[in-house]
Amino acid sequence: MSIEDLNKAKIPIVKIDKKLEKFKGKILFPKKLAMANELLSKAKLPKEIVQN
Repeated sequence: MSIEDLNKAKIPIVKIDKKLEKFKGKILFPKKLAMANELLSKAKLPKEIVQN
């Protein structure tokens, strides 16, 4: 199947299992989320370089 055929197709390429709806809104890995938030709060982003 070519890219043009996929673009014209009415059928989605990816099918999502309805059983996953039970996880909607739940935090599955709270320890990893807390660690990621801590790392993001301490991260130093590079300063923007202004060129003339």
